[in-house]
Amino acid sequence: MTDEPLVTNVSDTARWVAVHRAVESARPDALFHDSLAGLLAGTRGREIAEAARREIADDWFLVARTKQIDDRVADAVRAGCDLVVNLGAGLDTRPYRMDLPTELEWIEVDLPGLIEEKNSLLADQVPRCQLTRVAVDVTDHVALTAFLDATLEGVHQALILSEGLVMYLDDDSVAALASALRRPQVAGWCLDFSAAGVAQLMVDRNEGLLQRAPWTFLPADGVAFFEALGWRVEYLESIFAAAGRLDRLSSDALEGLAGPQPDPRAPGQSPYSGVVELTPETRWRPQGKHAEQ
Repeated sequence: MTDEPLVTNVSDTARWVAVHRAVESARPDALFHDSLAGLLAGTRGREIAEAARREIADDWFLVARTKQIDDRVADAVRAGCDLVVNLGAGLDTRPYRMDLPTELEWIEVDLPGLIEEKNSLLADQVPRCQLTRVAVDVTDHVALTAFLDATLEGVHQALILSEGLVMYLDDDSVAALASALRRPQVAGWCLDFSAAGVAQLMVDRNEGLLQRAPWTFLPADGVAFFEALGWRVEYLESIFAAAGRLDRLSSDALEGLAGPQPDPRAPGQSPYSGVVELTPETRWRPQGKHAEQ
């Protein structure tokens, strides 16, 4: 009889990320404060994080990514965003911990099981904005399109978030998602992605930790994948560079910033992960294999 792996599905990775938010929040120089992260992570999250520490030096990655996306949300709200849709929201707590307008509408989208768990754990917590949760499988193109049709009606500026999501999808599913989101009401789509060179690092370092939640979207053309699908880059920063800027890299890792960095549009086999905010091109015709019929 074999032991059940710590990470049994993609939802378990949300517990892992929550642990890192809790650890960062306890630092005297914390980049953000998340008082709910420990509750949401639970015992399983702490077990996963402990196993990951032995296999993957991921602390800087997850903390920097969180802060990068926090900043994009804050900028969008200041610019007049009236709706945030968080696809694959997991155990994110931004509606509870960020300084947000009370009238801002925020919708979290995830699978039914995680929605139910989160509703239960946070039942006595009060968000800082108008928060709702909706169970939708983002890989179900018909269901997602129907949800977006209803949700975006009458919206002036929507920000779409998909943190820690696309790497678990295949190329066609990401292309379908990009197509579904390319709407006039969407002022921005903020996501993180990793290029093909990260795949070998994951194989070398995780030793099976993510065998049931493998990273499958690792485009060799990096952010150019999205540009070919009708999106324009408004913000792009590698997570490694952001971690250096935010003082979350070790002295050894900092040395890596001194040399040439991978081209985010042609990283090849070099490890590259970034946070990007995209906006839809106003006039665009589909290109390549994902051209709409």
